[in-house]
Amino acid sequence: MLLLDRFVNEYWPERIGEIRQKEGGWNNSTFVILNGNKRSVLRIYNTHKDRGKIEFEHRVLERLAACPLAFAVPTPIAARNGETIARLDDGSGRYACLFSYIEGAAAVADISDYAWSFGQAAGGLTAALAAIDPAIPPVYPPYYRLKEAYPLCDSDTVLDFCRNPHEPFRHLKGELALLETAYTAAMSSLDGLEKLPHQLVHGDLNGSNLLLDPLSPSKVSALLDFEFCTWDVRAMEAAVILSGMLGTEREREAVRSFCEGYAGKVRLLGEEIEALPILLRLRVVDVFLHFLSRYLHGTDDSVVLVQQIGSQASSLKQLDGKEWLSREIGILV
Repeated sequence: MLLLDRFVNEYWPERIGEIRQKEGGWNNSTFVILNGNKRSVLRIYNTHKDRGKIEFEHRVLERLAACPLAFAVPTPIAARNGETIARLDDGSGRYACLFSYIEGAAAVADISDYAWSFGQAAGGLTAALAAIDPAIPPVYPPYYRLKEAYPLCDSDTVLDFCRNPHEPFRHLKGELALLETAYTAAMSSLDGLEKLPHQLVHGDLNGSNLLLDPLSPSKVSALLDFEFCTWDVRAMEAAVILSGMLGTEREREAVRSFCEGYAGKVRLLGEEIEALPILLRLRVVDVFLHFLSRYLHGTDDSVVLVQQIGSQASSLKQLDGKEWLSREIGILV
């Protein structure tokens, strides 16, 4: 931690304190800095060295800070040079930021226990994001522009990987066959999505990117990690969340509660509801390509991709045989 101590002392000397790393997180490293009442969170971006992506994230958070939200969002802390972004001096080229610490409990309970509140918070965020203007263009493309998002994963590369897996993945031929089918179907279903209502979306809301009220664990008190916020199909926000609910112990209850909470803040159009099954599968394909790209780039070893292939194949299976799903998501209209 000596390197981080020196780094924090250089940019945020008034925040120096005991540094503890938090567990979890695929894309970034997160540390809590203990300094009396000035606790803060240090975030190191591991998967890219694009300052523009972070600048857009911070601009969105700055605009949201002026909105009357019923939940907390991260607040970047300016360094002594006046900027909220700093480059690590370890030769890696990585960027880091400091955020105010937000009180709250990690979401470890069954998601159905807080699904209604999650819907309310997500709907409130959708409404707020629709009303703000960051005044700079987003860097991340929308979900449906897969080729632009993952240049290493062109069609030939993805299909060859699924059909002729490398040694560490040969035991996953069944899972890769499912992902190949989903990828092919997704690529043929992208036309027309650009005509659906668009706005800023968080793009990665799930149980790991929220906090619950410690005194009322069924209430979502904060939404976190706006790294992937971009201009996209409005209904993609709900699709991302719903994809994470399928396969849980009380999935139908969770889906219904979430949709009721979300609809209390935002109503979707009929064509958006019709597109949700496509968007649900697009989310799974996107996550697969995200980790395949990281593997091909050398960011992750094969162990991470093995885990994600199994997880995303399981998610695809959860999308089958859900005749009730169309009835529950109809609440969103």
